[in-house]
Amino acid sequence: MTGRTHHYRVEVVWTGDRGEGTRSYRSYARDHEVRIGGKVATAAGVLAGSSDRTFHGDATRWNPEELLTAALSQCHLLSYLHVCAVSGVVVTGYTDEAVGTMVTDADGGGHFTEVVLRPRVTLSPGSDRELALALHDRAHRLCFIASSVAFPVRHEPTVAD
Repeated sequence: MTGRTHHYRVEVVWTGDRGEGTRSYRSYARDHEVRIGGKVATAAGVLAGSSDRTFHGDATRWNPEELLTAALSQCHLLSYLHVCAVSGVVVTGYTDEAVGTMVTDADGGGHFTEVVLRPRVTLSPGSDRELALALHDRAHRLCFIASSVAFPVRHEPTVAD
C-alpha cells in the first residue's frame, strides 16, 4: 500500500428547496443527503463505520476518508447557499460529486493531497449566472472545514442549463 493513491467519491444532494430556493435566508432548509455508493445509514441514524476496503475494512460501511470528503462537500454546500441567499442569487437545486485523493506513505501512514468539489447548481430564472459561479470562492473562504484542513480543496462548479 506504500505510495498508492486512493480516491474517495461522495455525492451530496441538497433537499431543502421549499419552493422558493434561496430567495431569502429563511426560505430554504439546510437539509441534504450524503450518498456513497452501496452505503446507508440505519433507521436509528447510525453510520456504520469501518476502514477503507483497501485497509481490510468492510466496503459496505462508511470510512473516515469518505466522511472527511463528505464533510468538506456539506460545508461548502451550506456556505454556498448562505452567500447566494444574501447576494440575491436564487438556487433551486444543488448536487456535488466530490472526490478526495489520499496517498499512502512509506511508513504506512497517508495524507490527503486534495479534495475536488464539483457542485452543479440550478438557478431560478433571472438569477445572475456569473455571480452564482463567483460565489463559490466566497463560500470556500467561509467554510469552517475547508479552513481547517492542510491540503487544497478545489472547486469545479457548473450551472445547470
